[in-house]
Amino acid sequence: MPKNLDTPTRRILAWLDMHLVDHGCVRAVYNNFYPLGGDMYRSSQPSPRQIRTYQRRFGLKSIVNLRGRHDYGSFLYEEEVCAERGIALHNVKLYSRTPPSVEEVHAMDDLFRQLEYPALMHCKSGADRAGLGAALYRILHLDHPVAEAMKELDWRYGHFKQAKTGVLDFFFTQYLVDNARTPIGFLEWVDTVYDEKALKSQFHEEGWASLVVDKVLHRE
Repeated sequence: MPKNLDTPTRRILAWLDMHLVDHGCVRAVYNNFYPLGGDMYRSSQPSPRQIRTYQRRFGLKSIVNLRGRHDYGSFLYEEEVCAERGIALHNVKLYSRTPPSVEEVHAMDDLFRQLEYPALMHCKSGADRAGLGAALYRILHLDHPVAEAMKELDWRYGHFKQAKTGVLDFFFTQYLVDNARTPIGFLEWVDTVYDEKALKSQFHEEGWASLVVDKVLHRE
């Protein structure tokens, strides 16, 4: 993959990579785009054309890329169009098969406070990391109940609770269990009760669903 878009050849290679290798041809038809409230939206990896459309329709000022910096052509084109359109691009890496760390939760909380809205939050497919980010946004920024915010992790977005990605549901469910025993705020629970390693060891995924997500859908 080219490291920049400085020549016509590099632009063509990056465009092919974005559409064929990174599945942009699918996202061009369906971008898994949904509003979250508070001028925040969630989606899969947007194309330059989709970014321009969202800015025109919603006045988009910020994008949160939950994939972090990566080597696909889609990142180079996203970086370019954001610079051209004056959209702040925040590259934050979340994970779909491990529960978030304490540091990651606080980093997202800080980011939601600092963002200039309207904003768009995305991962590759808009299913798992976007669901995690959306749930955290609703809990930390909109003060929604955790049980309600968990609806952002749902099959209609392409999220499979029975797969390895179900560890994200397990993270929030563990809070609900602990909170039912002894009421505690979400962030306080994250800081004082949550044990990331213990939660990982307690979670067990079902093999067939993981096969679909990992081998068929090629999720990150």
